Amino acid sequence: MFSTVLSASLQGMQAEFIHVEADVGNGLPFFHMVGHLASEVKESAERVRTAVKNSGIQIPPRKVVINLSPANVRKRGAAFDLPIAAAVLAANGVISQKTLVNVLIIGELSLDGGVKKVPGILPILLEAKEHGCVRCMIPKENEQEGRSITGMEVIGVSKLTELIEVAKKIEQEGEEIVWKNHKVSGERNIEVEDRCQGSEDFSEIKGQTFVKRAAEIAVAGEHNLLLIGPPGSGKTMVAKRIPTIFPPLSMEECIEISKVYSVAGFLDEKQPLILARPFRAVHHTVTKAALVGGGLHPVPGELSLSHGGCLFLDEAAEFRKDVLEALREPLEEQKIHIVRNGGSYIFPADTIVVAAMNPCPCGQFPDYNRCRCSEQEIRNYLGRISGPLLDRIDLCVDVPKVRYESLIQTDEEETSDIIRARVCAAREIQKKRYEGQKKQTNGRVSVKTLMEHCELDPEGKEKMKRSFETLQLTARSYYKVLRVARTIADLEGSEKIESTHLDEALIYRTMDQKYWR
Repeated sequence: MFSTVLSASLQGMQAEFIHVEADVGNGLPFFHMVGHLASEVKESAERVRTAVKNSGIQIPPRKVVINLSPANVRKRGAAFDLPIAAAVLAANGVISQKTLVNVLIIGELSLDGGVKKVPGILPILLEAKEHGCVRCMIPKENEQEGRSITGMEVIGVSKLTELIEVAKKIEQEGEEIVWKNHKVSGERNIEVEDRCQGSEDFSEIKGQTFVKRAAEIAVAGEHNLLLIGPPGSGKTMVAKRIPTIFPPLSMEECIEISKVYSVAGFLDEKQPLILARPFRAVHHTVTKAALVGGGLHPVPGELSLSHGGCLFLDEAAEFRKDVLEALREPLEEQKIHIVRNGGSYIFPADTIVVAAMNPCPCGQFPDYNRCRCSEQEIRNYLGRISGPLLDRIDLCVDVPKVRYESLIQTDEEETSDIIRARVCAAREIQKKRYEGQKKQTNGRVSVKTLMEHCELDPEGKEKMKRSFETLQLTARSYYKVLRVARTIADLEGSEKIESTHLDEALIYRTMDQKYWR
């Protein structure tokens, strides 16, 4: 007897739909699986047989052939256990094949018949819905994740026997009645957090007005930021408060970020969706694969896990050079492309990268009274940040030591809420300006779109011409200046880029002259 069940696997962030076919017939009893399978999928045969037996289900010893199609797609992971078991049960007449039509089944089996959580449920179900498949049986632990998608009909099972019970109930009462009770209807009743949790606030930072201004510009226009200064000047303190001035997430952004965390396996029953913009701080010993993603079976790295939020690289000059250089393409394209023998994987990486570093090994340069480093040591240390990588940084800020007068002043500093209000207003201006565009911030729109909205007056053009030659700007850094100037104008509520906006934007490109030229 023949049966087929619909399942799916992930290729990066994309779902690949797989048909699990089972044929049970006469012959010597054996369990054979075909279909370009990875080792963990081949092991599924033993898990399924043992789980069926330990669930108290009696199946006669017969010849069983399982095919996972299409055969040209490599099948990986343990999420095929449950659909294979369902196909075998249907082929043996334990459940009716009709109850499994157009039902997506995903889940890993334990030897006692329990159904275990699997990663990637959210992107799989979202893509299934787009293809018209709205019914699914998934692990109970993934049920809340699945029920975050409006319009889906989701049944969570914790044991193999529960799948059998559901199938028999459908056969008795009718599929429309049973599935209707499991439909996710109405709007999502989810309150997206409008700022990251924590007690940090920009008002706690004394002085450093110029640095806080740069952080505000970086968030307002989605610009990458480099903070360079001596130890104890407040670089890390500023970076860790950047999440408190982010604009709130839209539901679309919430789903997009949650998809990444679902693939990484970081969602659970208590947190089926990521409701606040992520802030990821990585140690300088991080590997290339951990930062950009990878591995034998590629998974998202820290860059992708900070998608929609901020990635903080503290002590940037201490990172391995190959790790830093791996940031080049993601900073430009906002995505990561990983190629393996088994296929090509694309992960999103639209994040604001904030890096902090000392100006030399001892951290005191250019204070020659305290700096103990030789000129060659300083050059080698700064050389760890290459020119091409530096060219992709929009804002380079010199963070001076905090003066004693600033520490003891009693005047209240601006709170994160005040700064955040300006950021949100600037983002709203950009959203209206770039309406209809895929990217809607100054730091992300295409050059063509940018130039349509960054026309300079004759004075501005002349100033940019002089700066281009004096600062030896590249084509990329030229556009970076325009992007930052456009964001500054938006923060000031100006329709045009004024001379003062251009002057401030150019200051953030001159800081690298102090150290790298």
